[in-house]
Amino acid sequence: MTAALERLLHGGFSIGLELPLDNDWSAAGEATRQAAGRLRGEPDIARHATLAQLADRLGFRALWVRDVPLYDPKFGDAAQVFEVFTYLGFLAGVTRDILLGTAAVVLPLREPVLTMKAAATADILSNGRLLMGVASGDRPVEYPVFGRSFEARGDAFREQVGMLRRWTSDALGEGLEVLPRPVRPLSLLVAGLGQQSIEWVGRHMDGLLAYPRTPEEHLVRTRAWHAVAGPAKPYTSFIHLDLLAQADAPVTRHHFGVMTGRQGLIAELEAMREAGVQHIGLHLRRCQRPVAEVLEEIGSYVLPVFHER
Repeated sequence: MTAALERLLHGGFSIGLELPLDNDWSAAGEATRQAAGRLRGEPDIARHATLAQLADRLGFRALWVRDVPLYDPKFGDAAQVFEVFTYLGFLAGVTRDILLGTAAVVLPLREPVLTMKAAATADILSNGRLLMGVASGDRPVEYPVFGRSFEARGDAFREQVGMLRRWTSDALGEGLEVLPRPVRPLSLLVAGLGQQSIEWVGRHMDGLLAYPRTPEEHLVRTRAWHAVAGPAKPYTSFIHLDLLAQADAPVTRHHFGVMTGRQGLIAELEAMREAGVQHIGLHLRRCQRPVAEVLEEIGSYVLPVFHER
């Protein structure tokens, strides 16, 4: 297991955050977005650095950024807007301890050698904090723009994973190398299955980034994952959270997550842990309350339940 994954799993279960740290999917956030003239699904990133530093100080275990090269109004989600590797370099400079994850880099859309160089750079600049989630992609409209084949994305994914493992490419001529070289093996986690069999993923990847589901649904999948990958390779996922101010507000389920108070959130996270999930990234774009206020509450009352001080 890589050092970054050991840090992610320290204590057996951990909690992180999925960027952007904005609540633009709430009613108030939608009104603010429209007044500011931002696109649907384009977050307010004015305070992104301040909020990332707050998350770091509070003890969240990881910040996860998505790779969305193009805004498509049919999807209406611009993720955190910034180019993923450039943003990781910035986050490495403004944070100290928090792990930095991609969820996930769409390998078939990218030039493979430059992906190698960017990943090693981000890992070295962050002092080994990179968790590199990778995927084959699921938006057909993007592939013609980059001159890539949507139908062949599974083959491209498998080939690029091999390049990242071997740190070389058949396209490199004699004496050519990709610098910087990784100081340590990269932590490679797959989102979905990358158009591969679960047996292939279990053998070749270091962990799984699963789509948001209920604890009961995760239980079936964690058992299937660990059956092919072994107990040491983590199963991680995400929750779309709307944290209410009333601490004992009951859990109400919505698409990909829950609306609840902090007691209900603790119960939900405990159920995730019991189902075999080893890390949860909280997605806060549905939150009705200010994001900083939500981070402070989780940091004060929820993280101490699960993270060793």
